[in-house]
Amino acid sequence: MNIENPQPAGKKIKWLEEGLLLVGMLALSAGIAFMLYQFQDFFRFSLRSYGYLAYILVFVVSLLSSATIFIPTPGIAFTLAAAAIWDPALVALAAGSGDALGEMTAYWAGYVGERIIVDEHMPAYQKAVAWMNRYGTWAIFGVALVPIVLFDLVGLAAGALKIRWWKFLLAAWCGKVPRAFLVCYIGHQLPLLVFPWHF
Repeated sequence: MNIENPQPAGKKIKWLEEGLLLVGMLALSAGIAFMLYQFQDFFRFSLRSYGYLAYILVFVVSLLSSATIFIPTPGIAFTLAAAAIWDPALVALAAGSGDALGEMTAYWAGYVGERIIVDEHMPAYQKAVAWMNRYGTWAIFGVALVPIVLFDLVGLAAGALKIRWWKFLLAAWCGKVPRAFLVCYIGHQLPLLVFPWHF
């Protein structure tokens, strides 16, 4: 009697979910950017002059987005849209800093021993613990570089392993800021690809 291994099918479903999430974020960011362009055309004023407010808003949205453990939020989509209008370098710094600071929520949850990991995420959590036992803060930095990864598990593991909070925050910031620069570069080019007639 042959028993099929369900793992490959599970991996395919996971990749499909992540692909749909990526497409959804790109579509959402394009929609936000389009609405902002339409807004400034309708009222005939430039949104670029309000950059200082935009950078604060990007920081806050990114902080709140990464502070919600296991709950998908449109933080990256907002960053993509903001980079299409305002200075992408400053948007990246604001987004990366807010994102790293927001991850402290997961870190402290792991530090105090909160049991919030569902069975679905347990294998990934155990893998994160193994990586940090082996590579230390380099594991935090490496995972922080990768977009669309459940970084909350890394924060929970870092807290549970009692890694110093400032080491976790520094490693997360060093990974999330370069990642934000990549996201913002894509966002800066997005209007030319989605609605080139505007330029």
